[in-house]
Amino acid sequence: MPKTNSFKDLLIWQKPVSLAKAIYTLTAHLPRSEEFGLSSQLRRAAVSIPSNIAEGSKRGTRKDFRQFLHIARGSAAELETQLLIAADIYPRIERAKASSELSTIQKMFTAFIRTVN
Repeated sequence: MPKTNSFKDLLIWQKPVSLAKAIYTLTAHLPRSEEFGLSSQLRRAAVSIPSNIAEGSKRGTRKDFRQFLHIARGSAAELETQLLIAADIYPRIERAKASSELSTIQKMFTAFIRTVN
């Protein structure tokens, strides 16, 4: 695992936390009818990304950390899919910033996972 005092020091954790906050802001603009549907799914996927990074970093082995990074990357793909669906259903929702942040995070995963070997 990378030498850090805490998962909170990792940019690969910090950026998804910021993204999760942006997703909460974005979903606040979805119709109330989406509260238990798309809005909830977007929020859960967004929160899952940094949560899995944090959990994996505390598991103690590189193998476990790598596995949780892959799970977090899967949550990022899930979030990407949900953002695309939201954009199709609600084209007035401003998602460009969240989508851009997500794209950056997905690229970071590819590079970061290579370092945890």
